Amino acid sequence: MNAAALPPAARNPVGAHVPVAAKGLAGTGLAYARRVGAETVQVFVANPRGWATPPGDPAQDEAFRTACAEEDIAAYVHAPYLINFGSDTAATREHSVRSLRHSLLRGRAIGARGVVVHTGSAVGAAADGGSRRAEAMAQVRADVRPLLDELGTLGEDAPWLLLEPTAGQGRSLCSRMEDLAEYLDALDGHPRVGVCLDTCHAFAAGHDLAAAGGVGATLDALVAAAGPGRLRLIHANDSEDAVGARKDRHANIGAGQIGAAPFQELFAHPATRGVPLVVETPDRKHGGDGTGHAADIARLKDLRAKAAAEG
Repeated sequence: MNAAALPPAARNPVGAHVPVAAKGLAGTGLAYARRVGAETVQVFVANPRGWATPPGDPAQDEAFRTACAEEDIAAYVHAPYLINFGSDTAATREHSVRSLRHSLLRGRAIGARGVVVHTGSAVGAAADGGSRRAEAMAQVRADVRPLLDELGTLGEDAPWLLLEPTAGQGRSLCSRMEDLAEYLDALDGHPRVGVCLDTCHAFAAGHDLAAAGGVGATLDALVAAAGPGRLRLIHANDSEDAVGARKDRHANIGAGQIGAAPFQELFAHPATRGVPLVVETPDRKHGGDGTGHAADIARLKDLRAKAAAEG
């Protein structure tokens, strides 16, 4: 069956990163998802700006996992932002290992299909005053490869590790699509490693999604660098800043520099077949009640339908 023949929702479920405070994963997260019309969800299982590794609530885990299975909602975990295996600080690397392991284990507990982690940066300078990139990539291998071995012992229901290229700030290890080749090589092309494409990040890193053919060129570059089947999740975010600005500032769909039309192109490309889209767009300006996310999800569903109709 070709991509165009797939039912729109089956080809690309659309959802949001959902809050889980107050009543937990099921009580808060899934209630929010239903309110905004989400077909897929992303959650934090720890403070995204801290190193704590909370055990979670078994009852909430079971309720969340069961509801997602019954309602056919694909769930994903986003690991904390502080994780950076390219750091020149041993303590940061140690915390990063512990934090990512926690996210992977918690992801399995709640039935998540993948755990998203930012690819990090080569913080600091080499002993000779030059770049630490080679050293940082060696650290990625030393720290992450053992975690992948652990992941392999968890069974087929273990989540994928999804690498999210950054917006190109500082000494980013992976922001351009072509950078994925080196990163995956460092991890021996492990079969449980995938990619999470953030449209705002890609645009900020210089991939002009708004240009004619820009979406296709970016996705082709991703597949060329990472290989087919590696793209497992898309963070659908417009950008407040111009292409190549290296600034990670998300905008609502169609309200930024990327515009709405490129998101329709995303739905039509062969590389995105079956890949869920999650919005991480601003909601505070809409009152923080989900109104902004609901509008973005509705817009993406409309673009999905148009892409399917144009086949």
